[in-house]
Amino acid sequence: MVTIMFENKWKFLAINILLTLIFFLIFADDYNLLHFINALFYLCFTYLIVVLFMYTRRGGFFDGVTFGFRRFKSIMFNRNSYLDEYLDKPLPSENFNASIYQRLKFQTIALFLLLILLLLLFYAL
Repeated sequence: MVTIMFENKWKFLAINILLTLIFFLIFADDYNLLHFINALFYLCFTYLIVVLFMYTRRGGFFDGVTFGFRRFKSIMFNRNSYLDEYLDKPLPSENFNASIYQRLKFQTIALFLLLILLLLLFYAL
């Protein structure tokens, strides 16, 4: 289901802009460009947090911590088992889905550029 939604990045961008418009219409006190920019910022910021977490995970930052906790659990709770099954489990950076990361990164960059464009338009008027 999720991969079907991510198939066409431009359709997904249109869905994101429509979602921003819906948030704007529901939650805005006054219907002006500033409140639409704020709604777009909230969506863009959410994407940015997710993409930065995925970037950190892809880089292997959590691999050492995960390996340490798995080893500690194996030593503390499986005293009689000498099979090191924690060595066979994949690390977080090995379970990374690069295609979803690339698509979310595109959405983040596109929404951020739209946000900058709207901010320039807002301050130019």
